[in-house]
Amino acid sequence: MDAVDALNEIAFWLERGLAPSFKIQAFRKAAGIIAGLGTSELAARARDGRLKRTKGIGDRTFQVISEALAGDVPEYLSGLRSLGAEPLAPGTRTLLAALRGDLHAHSNWSDGGSTIEAMAAGAKLLGREYLALTDHSPNLKIANGLSAERLLEQLDVVAGINANNGGDFRLLRGIEADILEDGTLDQAPEVLDRLDIVVASVHSKLRADKPTMTRRMLGAIADRHTNVLGHCTGRLVQGNRGTRPPSDFNAKEVFAACAEHNVAVEINARPERQDPPGALIELALDAGCLFSINSDAHAPGQLDFLQYGAERAERHGVPAERIITSWPLDRLLEWAGPRG
Repeated sequence: MDAVDALNEIAFWLERGLAPSFKIQAFRKAAGIIAGLGTSELAARARDGRLKRTKGIGDRTFQVISEALAGDVPEYLSGLRSLGAEPLAPGTRTLLAALRGDLHAHSNWSDGGSTIEAMAAGAKLLGREYLALTDHSPNLKIANGLSAERLLEQLDVVAGINANNGGDFRLLRGIEADILEDGTLDQAPEVLDRLDIVVASVHSKLRADKPTMTRRMLGAIADRHTNVLGHCTGRLVQGNRGTRPPSDFNAKEVFAACAEHNVAVEINARPERQDPPGALIELALDAGCLFSINSDAHAPGQLDFLQYGAERAERHGVPAERIITSWPLDRLLEWAGPRG
């Protein structure tokens, strides 16, 4: 098999399994080093020892490249594929099979670790029909949020990918807009008008009092551009960033507004978020809300985190027809289109 593909797929499976980032980057770095070499040149360098002496090519990556050059699926990749055949979360097969896409993912244009092309390739590998690229917006400077100019530049990259993907997959134009303290979104309306999907999330002042946070969220939900309310409590339950309690807001009022304004409540599938908590999923369900099971992936392998979200949705009785990421693309885009 192609050596670059083998190295990138190994990185994908390692990301999925939450391997240390240095280990993942070793394979992505090696893929980048050999990406510009033809097969014959790569084989020559492997034979005469130049490849093994190349900075960034270690014993493991050299072995993978050598086995791929020999026409074999590298042993290391084969083992990871076997592990990947096992579900990340139990009891998700029925609902997971109904999911067609993912509306929350980041690239290295903001705080993700991989290119837009790599994120699209990862979604296709998992059989997704669509993926919304939702890099951060300008207020979130710590995450290299996109200015209007950078976002418009990114839309050209997305268009180029869609023009060359064969028509079996669509990368959607999106953003994760920051909900400002006054409830507005931190991107110009005329720019948001050009997007397919807008996820609106709170990222700052998460300890604000209940009335303040409620007003802030209601403002964003009422914005005609907002399609999805992202990780609504902002909580962290595990992971290297530590833990963080959920924000305090009037959940009944917020979910009633989501139902009224046709805004889906995100079931954020990241293991460290698991947001919203189960009781709030059930409250949103009772309020008549739609849901969007999203990976919030920051690397290709994390796109498979949808399994965790599917398991939580299934456990709390969310039916597939209420999950917008189970809808065909045409229906999704019609639903997400311009409002009032």
